[in-house]
Amino acid sequence: MADRLDDLLIMNAQSKSGFLDRTLNNLKSGWQAIAGASYDASVAGDRPDLPEGDLDRIRKQMLDCLEGKGGEVSARARAAALGHVYLALDGTGRERFLSLLATEFDVNPVGVDQAIGEVRRSDTAGKRSKAEEVLRSALVAPRVKLLTQFNALPEGVKFLVDMRADLLPLVRHKPELKGLDNDLKNLLTSWFDVGFLELRLITWDSSPASLLEKLIAYEAVHAIESWDDLKNRLDSDRRCFAYFHPHMPDEPLIFVEVALVNGIAGDVRALLDENAPVIDPRSADTAIFYSISNAQKGLAGISFGNFLIKGVVAELAAEFKNLKTFSTLSPIPGFRKWLDEVLAEGRANLLKPSERRALNLATGRAGGAKGGLKQALKSDAWCQDDNLNLALQAPLVRLAAQYLMTAKGRDNRARDPVAHFHLSNGAIMERLNWMGDSSTNGIRQSAGIMINYLYNLDRIEDNHEAYSGARRIKTSSSLKNICKG
Repeated sequence: MADRLDDLLIMNAQSKSGFLDRTLNNLKSGWQAIAGASYDASVAGDRPDLPEGDLDRIRKQMLDCLEGKGGEVSARARAAALGHVYLALDGTGRERFLSLLATEFDVNPVGVDQAIGEVRRSDTAGKRSKAEEVLRSALVAPRVKLLTQFNALPEGVKFLVDMRADLLPLVRHKPELKGLDNDLKNLLTSWFDVGFLELRLITWDSSPASLLEKLIAYEAVHAIESWDDLKNRLDSDRRCFAYFHPHMPDEPLIFVEVALVNGIAGDVRALLDENAPVIDPRSADTAIFYSISNAQKGLAGISFGNFLIKGVVAELAAEFKNLKTFSTLSPIPGFRKWLDEVLAEGRANLLKPSERRALNLATGRAGGAKGGLKQALKSDAWCQDDNLNLALQAPLVRLAAQYLMTAKGRDNRARDPVAHFHLSNGAIMERLNWMGDSSTNGIRQSAGIMINYLYNLDRIEDNHEAYSGARRIKTSSSLKNICKG
C-alpha cells in the first residue's frame, strides 16, 4: 500500500510538470519549429533558477507573444513555448518569471493619466464615450493578453490554475505581485461558475483509477489513510461526488463525500470507521456531508457560485426517496485561532463563575479564568484527561457558538471559512458536537468540536438571500441558547 501511495505522489509530480508537454504535442507541427527556435525548456532546465541573462530572453519572448506577429497559430505556439519554459523552472525561477510578468507588464500609469485627462476634457457625449473606451483599455494590463493566450491552449486553464497556486504564497511577502494575482483571479472567476460545472458520481468500480488516486491526494478535510479507507468511503451506503469544468475534464475541482445514515451524526470517527456495519442505503433517512475538499489550490478565493451543495442534494433526493434530512458534519477550522486571540487580548468575563470553578477544580489551581483556560489549552493533553475534558466542555462549546455566530471577517461575512461556505449555500447552523473530531488536527483547529449545518430543501434560497444580503446567520434555537449561555 505504501508503495502505491509513493507511486501516486510520483505520478502527481510528473503530471504537474509534464502536462504542457502533452499540450505541445497537440499543437500543429508548425508550432514545434517556432517553439524550438526560442529559449526553450531544455535550456531552462539547465538553469532553472532563471539567472539574469535568461531573464532577458524571457522578457523578449513575452514581448513577442504580445506583439502577435505571424497570426494566431504563431501566437499560440509562442505562448506554448513560454509556458513550457515556466514548467521547467524551479521555485526561484518561477518567482522571477512571475515578478517580471507582474512588474514590467503592468498597467502603464502615464497612459492611464492621459486617458483620464481625455475623459475630463470631453465636451460631447460622443467624445466622452470614445475617451472612456480608451480609458478602459488603458486600465487592462498587457499581461492579461498573455494570460488569455495560455487559456487558448489545450489544458491552458489548468496551467493558469497551477500558476496561481505558485503565485499565492509569494503574494504574502511580495506586494508587487498583487496586481498579477488580481488579473489571474478575475480571469479565473469569469471562467468558473456553477453554471459551467458538471457534477459526477465517483464510484469504486466504474471511476478510473487516476481519478481515485486524485481523490486520495486532494482530500483536505479527513486524510484518506489507505486504499481500504477509500473503498470504505465509496461503499454502498456512501456517495462521493465531484465537480468538473469543461476545460479541465480530467481534473476535479471539488469533492463532496456523503454518508447515508439514520439521524444526524455527531462523531466523524463513526463515519470513517472501516469496521462499521454497512447499512441498506434505501433505509437511511439522513445524508451527512462529512468532507468537502477544494482540489485546486489555484482556485482559492474564487467562488464557483452558490448552491453547489444543492446540486448534490438534488442527486441524492432523486436516488433515495427515504431521505428526509440533509446535514453536514463540518470542522470549525478558525475557532482555536480566534480563541487564542481572545485570550491574548484579555477579554473580560470570558468564563462564567461556574465554569471557572469547574476549571480550577480540574486543574488544581485557583488562578484567573483567562489564565486557567490558556494554561489548560497549552497542549493537547487536556483531551486525554477526563476531568479536564468535562470541565472544558461547557465553556468551549459556548465560545465556539459565539465565534460562529458573531466573529466577522471581511465584508461582514462569517469569519469561519467553512461557515461562510455553507451559509452562502443556504444552510443554517444546527448543532455543535463536543469531541466530534478528536484527531490531532481536530483538537488543534477547533478543540475537537464539530458543527452540523442543516440544508432544508424548502428554505435554501431564503437562507442564502438572508445571509448574502443582510448577512443574517440563520441558526437553530438550541445553538442560540448555547451562545446566550
